Amino acid sequence: MTTTKLKVLVVGLGQMGRSHAIAYHTHPGFEIVGLVNRSAPSLPDELTSYPLRHDFAAALAEFRPDVVSIATHTNTHADYAVAALEAGAHVFVEKPLASTVEDARRVVAAAEATKRKLIIGYILRHHPSWTRLIEESRRLGGPYVFRMNLNQQSSGPAWDIHRSIMQTTSPIVDCGVHYVDVMCQITDATPVEVRGMGVSLAKGLPQGMYNYGHFQVLFDDGSVGWYEAGWGPMMSETAYFVKDVISPNGAVSIVMDGGAASADINAHTQTSRIRVHHAALDADNKPARADEWLDTHGEPDHQGLCDREQDFVYRAIVEDHDLTRHMSDAVTSLNICIAADESVRTGLAVHL
Repeated sequence: MTTTKLKVLVVGLGQMGRSHAIAYHTHPGFEIVGLVNRSAPSLPDELTSYPLRHDFAAALAEFRPDVVSIATHTNTHADYAVAALEAGAHVFVEKPLASTVEDARRVVAAAEATKRKLIIGYILRHHPSWTRLIEESRRLGGPYVFRMNLNQQSSGPAWDIHRSIMQTTSPIVDCGVHYVDVMCQITDATPVEVRGMGVSLAKGLPQGMYNYGHFQVLFDDGSVGWYEAGWGPMMSETAYFVKDVISPNGAVSIVMDGGAASADINAHTQTSRIRVHHAALDADNKPARADEWLDTHGEPDHQGLCDREQDFVYRAIVEDHDLTRHMSDAVTSLNICIAADESVRTGLAVHL
């Protein structure tokens, strides 16, 4: 059986862009035709043979790709994605889809108008443990309490990356869209209100930017969610990874083994075990069932997840998947996180 080769232009060669490029390099269905980065990047050996350009528009015209992969700063996502779609390419774009909800909707509208595929980089959707967490939580039934965070005690190159992201995007937006997306997949309810707060604990950030924040989101089924994100050398390694879903019938939690550093990119998606707790009591008011422990050791590392994600991109294109829900979910999760950012800056709750 002959594999359809899709020509891909990789735009942005930071941490995520390099990982996606390696995934394209190893996937039999993709052929990298060019790389784009504003500066001269440090590349792994697998990528050094590909043409490198520094101007996106010129590269788009030169290479005429079937697919454009965008992993640049968030404030460039919408314009780059729309240009690629209008040039006839399918688009993979890292999360968040855009820096505003209006821009996110503009990208979705362009994908619908051009009949091209738009895939957003929600990598947890391709992680077996996270899909199992969603499955087990939905089985318990709502309403739910979601408790999730990802704090990172970053220094050196990791802190450089975080400071670069915070030139345009706060931690609760950049990382928060992942975990809000998980909440929305579990409850299926409509978010109605968001309340956020944050503080800058670091010097040299842009005016109004903060490196620590958390927010609460209320859903119309009575579910409530909490998400917290902090970046920087001052952050604590204590309780930096909390992933709990609680319902009247019990709780599902991701439990990590100790020892992983919070700034390690593999720790952001890594799991060790899932604990399923049942609330039912027996006649003596004691737990009627023992907790279940689901072992998740040996699951994909960060590169493995990127490989899975880009395989999904390939199949979505060649098998003509309907991505309507995928795109609308990306806008919904962004809407919640943008509202949280607005609440941090205004001190007021935001009604959606």
